[in-house]
Amino acid sequence: MKPTSRSDRKRTGKLPREFYAGDTVEVARALLGMHLVHVRDGVPMRGRIVETEAYLGAHDLASHSSKGITPRTAIMYGPPGRAYVYLIYGMHHCMNVVTEAEGNGAAVLLRALEPVEHVDGNTKGPGLLCRALGIDRSLNGHDLLSDDFYIADPGGAQDFNIATRPRIGVAYAKEWADADLRFYIEGNPWVSKK
Repeated sequence: MKPTSRSDRKRTGKLPREFYAGDTVEVARALLGMHLVHVRDGVPMRGRIVETEAYLGAHDLASHSSKGITPRTAIMYGPPGRAYVYLIYGMHHCMNVVTEAEGNGAAVLLRALEPVEHVDGNTKGPGLLCRALGIDRSLNGHDLLSDDFYIADPGGAQDFNIATRPRIGVAYAKEWADADLRFYIEGNPWVSKK
């Protein structure tokens, strides 16, 4: 199923479950320009998504799900529209959005945000954006249709070009290392790596 059109979304702007259930590459592209919102102590921290990477499931050797269902990857195999948050290098959190039908193990990594509201710090990279928005493993499995942690369509027309490149840091993934599965808003100064 394709991500729902903007005109189909409720007035709140929160993306519906059907959006996340779509094809992972389409979702990764459609997330560009959307707003990631984390409400902490009543304060909505909001950033515009400007860079994503698609991880296509168990057959994608760059994906965590390529190792099968483990305690770490179980969230990826669950229902779409959940946050998959993990720790890398023992110090940086990264956030993915689970996509497609249950059992596929597919997700989209959020790589960079443009600060919009109540966001301090560098957001040019997956670990940095998580630090700036207070995202950690306590949000692993969180439903992105909740009222305190979600992705919203800001509304209005958005006009930008999408650049496509190979994903970053997946040289180990054999033929998947060169797949053009990284997407970003061309010319945006908040992209992690041009």
